Amino acid sequence: MTTELRTACPALAFFDVDETVIAEKSMLDFWRHWSRLHPARVPPDGPEWWAEAAVPPDRETLNRRYYRRYAGVPLADLEAAGRLWYDGYRRGGAAFVRSALRAVATHRAAGREVVLVSGSMRPLLAPLADELEVSTVVCTELVVGADGVLTGEVHRPMIGAAKGEAVVRVMRERGADPRDCFAYGDHESDLAMLRAVGNPVVVGDSPVLNDEAERFGWSVASARRGPFGSEGT
Repeated sequence: MTTELRTACPALAFFDVDETVIAEKSMLDFWRHWSRLHPARVPPDGPEWWAEAAVPPDRETLNRRYYRRYAGVPLADLEAAGRLWYDGYRRGGAAFVRSALRAVATHRAAGREVVLVSGSMRPLLAPLADELEVSTVVCTELVVGADGVLTGEVHRPMIGAAKGEAVVRVMRERGADPRDCFAYGDHESDLAMLRAVGNPVVVGDSPVLNDEAERFGWSVASARRGPFGSEGT
């Protein structure tokens, strides 16, 4: 009887995005695009500020600092730029992580709902979600004024503990059993999300995540890059 009840429950597959589904950090790749598209809107310190993100001391602080750079920008402009950026990005020969594309297709074929969970922003994630036919995106939400202009603040960076809490919330809303759910991540900031489900998958070679995988018997997937549509190769 218990097995039948668990089988009847919905199951979900949660995916981090940057360096898990796409091969680059979307926020940084988009910043390069934005700087070329709107040079007058680039702060005086120029586009190289993001170099510190290679080894950030505090990802949540860095995340907030990043979004403050868009203060005063109409949301509609950012959404248009995000679509333009993704249209160019998706054409790259090494733009995606092959194992993740394959996993997304496998979960969808098995009837599992795929959910994207990311510290990136919706204007960058929406085009990817559309392409992957994903309807639920949990991300860092921008604060927008009544005039449709960004304030530069965010409601809460979707990083670390916030990811784990979001995954638990979505599973509860769907009535899903965590034991039947999957999560994919590449960085130690994804740990809370990975620990929230019964089937965590580490993507790539993060020492912290691979140690965790070895300790608890988690699956590990390759971070090999490829173009969109390369999941079958």
